[in-house]
Amino acid sequence: MTDPLADAVPRVFWLDDPAIPESEPPLHGAEIADLVVVGGGYTGLWTALRAKERYSGLDVLLLEATTCGSAASGRNGGFCDASLTHGFPNGQARWPDELAELDRIGAENLTAIGDTITAHRIDCGWERTGELTVATAPHQVDELAEGAEEMTAAGHDVEFLDTDAAREQVHSPTYLAALWDRGGTALVEPARLAWGLRRACLSSGVRIHEHSPVVRLRRDGTAMRVHTPYGSVRADRVALATNAFPSLMRRLRLYTVPVYDLVLVTEPLSAAQRDAIGWRRRQGVGDAANKFHYYRLTRDDRILWGGYDALYHFGSRIDPELEQQEATHRLLARHFFRTFPQLEGLRFTHRWGGVIDTSTRFCAFFGTASRGRVGYALGYTGLGVGATRFGADVMLDLLYAEDTERTRLRMVRERPLPFPPEPIRYAGIQLTRWSMARADATGGHRNLWLRTLDRLGLGFDF
Repeated sequence: MTDPLADAVPRVFWLDDPAIPESEPPLHGAEIADLVVVGGGYTGLWTALRAKERYSGLDVLLLEATTCGSAASGRNGGFCDASLTHGFPNGQARWPDELAELDRIGAENLTAIGDTITAHRIDCGWERTGELTVATAPHQVDELAEGAEEMTAAGHDVEFLDTDAAREQVHSPTYLAALWDRGGTALVEPARLAWGLRRACLSSGVRIHEHSPVVRLRRDGTAMRVHTPYGSVRADRVALATNAFPSLMRRLRLYTVPVYDLVLVTEPLSAAQRDAIGWRRRQGVGDAANKFHYYRLTRDDRILWGGYDALYHFGSRIDPELEQQEATHRLLARHFFRTFPQLEGLRFTHRWGGVIDTSTRFCAFFGTASRGRVGYALGYTGLGVGATRFGADVMLDLLYAEDTERTRLRMVRERPLPFPPEPIRYAGIQLTRWSMARADATGGHRNLWLRTLDRLGLGFDF
């Protein structure tokens, strides 16, 4: 049997693109700005762009440690979800009284992202396809049916599909049912979106310095000073958008942990292979398990296939060496052909991994420090492609003391519970991962450990 991973290069498919822009020069010397944004992923790019749109005279400078969009923002699955709460069930469990408002703001935010893409002519494969959540075990069928009823009652455009209807959408023998959310998800080419936002920032007058890691943040009189290896910037305000990487504010480091997600991409499907799987509406797909897969079609009809194992490494270790995991990539390949046995013989061309930040409440949190001079947004837990624009606006609201519908949300005002320090952190995460896998294998039964976490409002996800 041919090895499907034999030709898979250890590179990110989205970044392996001739459209990648030339780098902006590093910061050298001393500069002054009104607002410094630290981080050139989605959160940082949206913050810089929204700052120029909201306060046109603001002098904005963005610092990125490597190149914009090279980390999580350029290597994710490209699912741009309207949900700001990591899905309807999580929002319902945590903020039921304001979920309708959160869902409305999230839908408006998703539309605004599409409007920005159109206005700035960003070529990033934006598709409002919706998403299928598929049941692959009997206990998930009832869960999806109940979820469809609750979401429909809340005004969402969703439909429960039985086995035949689910398999008519995408031809997989593993599907037992599906929940089709028609309007809540768009697909996008993530790196191209980041590069397009970067170009929009530059066109709007944002100064960008790449290869400029921030090594220190300190008070400087009534302002803040941000230091890089070869320069510094004095700024009235600073927006921290560093995602999974250690925060410049040490007290925030217990509120997130870095988790590695692994991904494969196939060669382009032939016409016969496309016919064999259907998938005419090109929805994004995710299964309903705790340890779930997500997958989608690319512009040239490849299949991106990722998820299942959320890997945490002791001490919150982040290292490029962790982006290639032979055992996990091979496990993903086996799961792929179990889902699509009719594609046996298809080969993968790219394999990679990336680190995201997860919080105990499964979605982003926000705040300020240094008497309101420093703002932060982090903890997106894998659904940051869309929510980062919302997070950018929240940071700007907080930094410029704006009273908005966003800042009045309890979801924005509250912070999650922190993760414990090591070695308790590592042990707790591994026990949670084992328990989640056990629940998948035992009809969804949540053991004492998971039920305890539920009662405490804690969790681990990606």
